[in-house]
Formats: sequence, structure tokens, C-alpha cells
Amino acid sequence: MTKTPRDRAIGAIMGAFVGEALGVGPHWYYDLQEMRRNYGDWIDDYTTPRPGRYHHGLKAGQSAQAGFILEMMLHSLVECNGYSEADFCQRLDYELFPLLDGQPQSGPGHYTSESIRHAWHRRVFQKRPWHDIGGAADTTEAMERTLAIVVRHAADPALMSQAIANNTALTQSSETLLSMGIGYGCILARLIQGDTLNERISQQPMNWVAEGALSFEPVTTRQPAPDHPQLPLRARRHIVRDALHAASDIAAMARDPDVRIEPAWKVSHLYGMPCAFYHQLPAAYYLAARFREDFENAVLHAINGGGQNQSRAMLTGAQVGLVGIPQRLLDGLERADELQQLAHTLASQMPD
Repeated sequence: MTKTPRDRAIGAIMGAFVGEALGVGPHWYYDLQEMRRNYGDWIDDYTTPRPGRYHHGLKAGQSAQAGFILEMMLHSLVECNGYSEADFCQRLDYELFPLLDGQPQSGPGHYTSESIRHAWHRRVFQKRPWHDIGGAADTTEAMERTLAIVVRHAADPALMSQAIANNTALTQSSETLLSMGIGYGCILARLIQGDTLNERISQQPMNWVAEGALSFEPVTTRQPAPDHPQLPLRARRHIVRDALHAASDIAAMARDPDVRIEPAWKVSHLYGMPCAFYHQLPAAYYLAARFREDFENAVLHAINGGGQNQSRAMLTGAQVGLVGIPQRLLDGLERADELQQLAHTLASQMPD
């Protein structure tokens, strides 16, 4: 296992890139028989999308749009030495949006998610300011990019939680989604700091809640919750608390010998195969906890579960990449050396 927060930070970033690229070929197969006819009984490597499918035109080992945006976030964090909303918005305006046309089958990776299409339409066509862009999509795109914010600011929960909230609200306006994203960020932050994904993973984040370190007012207070004008939206802390409890409960279940999901990829059937965060996060927690020292099995079970397997593998990979990614998966990832150098640079900026 890697020994320092910086080592674990690099693993989290590369784990997310590997998980995302593994999903390029078999992305969004809800008919698993069709997926297996096309890719065999067990997908164990990068694959090329079939003609007419999502991401057609990409090759095995390349990233789709989630990887493109994650890399853009990394460049912003590195060049600004931390999260800068102005810089990231400028990158969206000048590096991503000119590549889009508002249609799903467009842009980097040859597919653009609903939340990004919605933001593009409001920003490019309606000329709205960035504080008035976010839409109602309940999908995980924001979590897939804010995981880099978590890596950079894992040691500062107040700054981290505010940055996650601010960045999420740029494209997605659901307070529940915002809260769940902060919950995921807190779990990942503790893993980077050296905790284990088990039934105790939520203890320190719950202390942050009690201490007011996440800048949100507890729902149990007898006084009205104060507004926080620095946040576009105010997450309800009781939802963050529930997100943290859920991660611990799922992690405990994943290690309980009396509770088994066999094969593990069927976790996608238990929690649901679609794109919404309430399907994706429980499956990612389960796989990361069950295979917490086995990156390959964790992400491959995420992929072989079908549906929105790309996000499932990306969120899982960020948690399990902390331990160690097989060299063959790094060798097969396009531009892996460049991405790893970017991750090293980000990690070097983390406080000691």
C-alpha cells in the first residue's frame, strides 16, 4: 500500500482515469447479453466502442469526455495552486464549450452528458452568467471532476467542501446532489489521509460536521441555519450526515461474510444500473470496500455490471487506486505518462 497522502493522491487520480477509460467501449449497455456478445463473458481490459454505440470513433485506452474534463480540472488546480472558480469557468468557456454543438453525440469523447449540454445551452445561447447556469440533472458528472478538488484540498475540509459545492453548482442545481458530492468528497479525503474504507470511515467526517468544519449548519440546531453567501447553494447538513452514514454502512456490509453479492458485479442490479448518483455511489462504495486492496477486481466488476459502468468505475477507481494500479492498465491508458506527471505535480502542491 502506498504510504503518504501524496502517493495516495496520485493513485486516486490515476485510478479515476483508468476506470473512466475502461468504460469507453462497453458504456451504457443495459442489455448485458448484448454487452457480452460484443465483448465476451468478462471484460478485463480497454476496448474499442462498436460502430453506432456511444464514443464510437475512440480507440481502446482513450478517455471520453469525463476524462477530458477531469484533466482540465487538474490543469486548473495545478496552474492556480488550488481551486479557482474563475479559472475553471474560463476553461469551460474557451476549452470545452467551443467543441460542443448542444447534441449528445458531440464533443470530446463523442458524447456530452445532459448536465454539460444544459450548461452549454444556457451559457452559449442564452448568455447567462455562470451563477445562473446549473440544471436539474441528478447524474455524477460533478463528482467525477470534483474528485480532483478533493485530492488537492483533502487536508482542509472547510475549503474542500466549499469548493465542491461551488463547482457542483456551476452545472447542477440539486441541493441533494451537492450534499452527496460533499459526502463522497469527505470519504475520499479520509482515504487520501490514510483511513481505511470500512465501517469507521465516516467517523472523522462526522467530527467535521459536529465542529462546523464543513460550513453548513447542523439540522439539529435550535437556531435557524445561517446562510453562507460564499456558496451558490447551501447543502443541508443532515443529507451530508446521511451520505457519510451510508458509506460506512455499505463498507461494513461489503466486508460482512453473512452478506454476499455474487458475483460482485451484480451490485449494479441491487442498487440500479442507471446514471443517477443514488444508483452510482452505493455501488462504488461497495466495490471499493469489498476490493479495497484489489484495484483490478474493483474496477472490472464495476465495468462488467453494465449500465452507467463508466461513472461507476471512475468513482470506484478513485478510491481503490490508492492501493495500486496494475502496470498493464497504466501501459494501456493513452498518455498515461503525461497524466501521471500531472497527478504528481498536483500532489506536490499538497501541504505537508
